[in-house]
Amino acid sequence: MKHRYLPMTEQDKTDMLEAIGVDSVEELFNDIPERVRFKGEYNIKPAKSETQLMKELAGLAAKNADFKSHASFLGAGVYDHYMPVIVDHVLSRSEFYTAYTPYQPEISQGELQAIFEFQSMICELTGMDVANSSMYDGGTALAEAAMLSAAQTRRKKILISEAVHPESREVVKAYAKGQYIEVVEVPAKDGVTDLNALKELAASDIAAVIVQYPNFFGRIESLREIEEIAHAQKSMFVVSSNPLALGILTPPGKLGADIVVGDAQPFGIPAAFGGPHCGYFAVTEKLMRKVPGRLVGQTHDDQGRRGFVLTLQAREQHIRRDKATSNICSNQALNALAASVAMTALGKKGVREMAAANIQKAHYAKKVLRENGMEVAMDGPSFNEFVVKLNKSVKEVNQALLRKGFIGGYDLGRDYQSLEDHMLIAVTELRTKEEIDTFAKELGDIHA
Repeated sequence: MKHRYLPMTEQDKTDMLEAIGVDSVEELFNDIPERVRFKGEYNIKPAKSETQLMKELAGLAAKNADFKSHASFLGAGVYDHYMPVIVDHVLSRSEFYTAYTPYQPEISQGELQAIFEFQSMICELTGMDVANSSMYDGGTALAEAAMLSAAQTRRKKILISEAVHPESREVVKAYAKGQYIEVVEVPAKDGVTDLNALKELAASDIAAVIVQYPNFFGRIESLREIEEIAHAQKSMFVVSSNPLALGILTPPGKLGADIVVGDAQPFGIPAAFGGPHCGYFAVTEKLMRKVPGRLVGQTHDDQGRRGFVLTLQAREQHIRRDKATSNICSNQALNALAASVAMTALGKKGVREMAAANIQKAHYAKKVLRENGMEVAMDGPSFNEFVVKLNKSVKEVNQALLRKGFIGGYDLGRDYQSLEDHMLIAVTELRTKEEIDTFAKELGDIHA
C-alpha cells in the first residue's frame, strides 16, 4: 500500500464529475486561457512510497537539535520543563481532542469544567479575582491587557518596561497602532526597570504601566514600588508573569496588580518550535466585564446539580457588538487543558517544589560558571534565567556548544544594541548537576 489515506476512488471522481455535468477534471479549467497555464514539470522530487517517504522525513528530522538529543539552556519565553505523562493521556481522549467551542453546555460539561478548573488555578497562582478561559499566547494576552487599560482609563499612552520580552513589546505596539495609542518604553538599569526613569515618565495621561515578573533578563522586579508609581497617577498596573515562578514568588495580585497575564507554556505544553501555546488573562473583580475572550461560570440546575456554562462573553460575535471589548473569538482550550492537567498532577506542593528547583539550579549554574571564568552580568535576585557576558559572538559560542551536545542561550544582542555578546541562559528543573557542570566547563573553555 502506497498511501496512508486515499481521499477518493476513481469511481468517486467519475460520479462527482457526472453530478456536476462535466466529462473531465480538465474541463473544469476551461475558463483559464491556455497561454497562462503552466505546461512544464514542477521542480519537486518524484513521488515516493509511504515507507520511503517516512524514512527520508525521519532522517531530516533527526538533523534537528531538540530537547531529547541535547541539553537545553535556551529559554527567553519558551522552556524545557517536566511534563507529567498523564497530560498527553488526557489530551488524547477524543472528547477533549476534538472539542472546539462549548456553546451547548448540555453536551459540553466536561470541556466546560476543564476550562473552569484552568481559570480557578490561574486565579490562585496570580492572586487575582477572575481569569478567562485562556488567550492565544502570552504576547497577545499582554497586548489585550494594554488595550483594556486604555479603554478603561480613556487615556492614550502606555508605559512598558524595556525589560519586558522584546517580542511581546512589538505585539503591544502593533495593537496600539490601530488604536492610536502611544507606547513609550521605560529604560532598564542593571537588568530591572529603572524606577527613576519610570517616575519621570509617569503622568496623568498614562493608561497603564507594564512590567514583566520575572522579567526578560530573569530578574525579579520590585512590583510594590512600581505599583505605587503607577497608581499614584491612577494608571493601571499590568504584570506579565511566568506562572511557574508564581509557585514561589509573591503573586502580583497580592502586590496591587490590576491585570496579570502570561503564557501557560511551562505547565504541560511542549516548546513545539514556539507554539501553539496558551495565554492566560486575570483581572480584579471590577474589570470582570471588560475581559476579552470568554469566561466559564459555575451554576446549579433546577435539581441542584452543579453545572458549567459560558458567561460574560463581551465578544463581537454576539449581541451588542458595538460594546465588544475585543475581537478575540476563541481560546486555546486544548492547551489550557494541558496546563490544568499538569498543575493538577503536580499539586500545590509540586508546583512550589518545581519552582524552587528552578531557582536553586539557576543559582548553582551561576556559581559554577563563575568558577569557570565567566562573568555574570546584571546579577541580582532572579528566577531561572540570568545573563553572562562573553568575549566572542553568541552565535559563534552557540555553534561550538551545539557540537558539544548543548543548546546554548539566547543572543541578547538581537534585541539590545548595548548587550552585544551577552547570552541569556535558562536553567530549569530538568537540568542535572552533571549537565550544568559540563555546560559550564564547555562554555568556559570556548570563552577562554
